[in-house]
Amino acid sequence: MTDKLGFALVTGASRGIGAAILARLSDDGYPVVGTATTSPGVATIDHWLTERGRAGSGWLLDFRSATIESLEEAVKNLEQRWGPVSVLVNNAGITRDDLLLRMTGALWDEVIEVDLSAVFRLTKACLRGMLRARGGAIINLSSVVALSGNPGQVNYAAAKGGILGFTRSLAQEVGSRGVRVNAVAPGLIDTDMTREITPEQKKLLMERIPLRRLGKVEEVAGCVSFLASPAAAYITGETLQVNGGMYMS
Repeated sequence: MTDKLGFALVTGASRGIGAAILARLSDDGYPVVGTATTSPGVATIDHWLTERGRAGSGWLLDFRSATIESLEEAVKNLEQRWGPVSVLVNNAGITRDDLLLRMTGALWDEVIEVDLSAVFRLTKACLRGMLRARGGAIINLSSVVALSGNPGQVNYAAAKGGILGFTRSLAQEVGSRGVRVNAVAPGLIDTDMTREITPEQKKLLMERIPLRRLGKVEEVAGCVSFLASPAAAYITGETLQVNGGMYMS
């Protein structure tokens, strides 16, 4: 059972940062719905929830084929079961790295579609219910590269930078209705992707991080939990940087 009104929706929740966010919001008392692009990913989410007796479910969702209309219908069905979306965490994202001169239009389009356009579509699908409830928290996962840039990632940096502008603009649109919109910009976090970095690459990266270590997924999840909580009730339109000092502004 939970004393929370409504539920938390986390995209890209079957592993890495998304899985940690789903777990933390579940610990906070929310029923949680987590999206995954594969059936095994959905099964992972469902198993985690069932094993702990937690409320929520997995949701098979591929943003490359989802329309605003299909998302609105799916969110409506979820709201009938769990109540309004109280917390939306737009975490799902992909990378398709290459230098600009070698980058194809397809590589650019896929990253913009999944990392930025999907944020617009799902947020729009959830927003009407939040406005009716006169409350809610939207937390968008950006990246340190949106602020610092990174060679070979012009598509990813553009998408994640777009999320920051989206966050600030939407915060101004919906603040008067009690909906807060913030972003979290992680740096190098210990995930499957960063574990593939060679020791030599890791050594060079550590020299750029004042705290001299990778971040933990739980540390990012803790920041999301804070932004979703009453303790952050007077914070909107902000970007919380979680990068060990790799980039400071």
